[in-house]
Amino acid sequence: MSRPKLIKFFKQKNPTLNKSEINTIIDIFCKSLSDSLKKECPVEIRGFGTWKIKRLKENFNARNPNTNELIYKPERVKVRFKASKKLNKIINE
Repeated sequence: MSRPKLIKFFKQKNPTLNKSEINTIIDIFCKSLSDSLKKECPVEIRGFGTWKIKRLKENFNARNPNTNELIYKPERVKVRFKASKKLNKIINE
């Protein structure tokens, strides 16, 4: 779902809010989520899922599959999302 579709959906569910207020709410949610993950704190929304940071260690022995040349991959951070049991149940119905 794209951002404009999400705003339109929220507007239909709650007609008292205008589009700029809904846009601000979405911005605040995204900003707080990214700030928490930047501090490496997991974010959990009960009934929806959990976002957490996973550190991937550096790799000296990685190979480029085209040229078979050794390449270096530095340590990096990835965001992982794990859906809750309730969300998995809804999706798999």
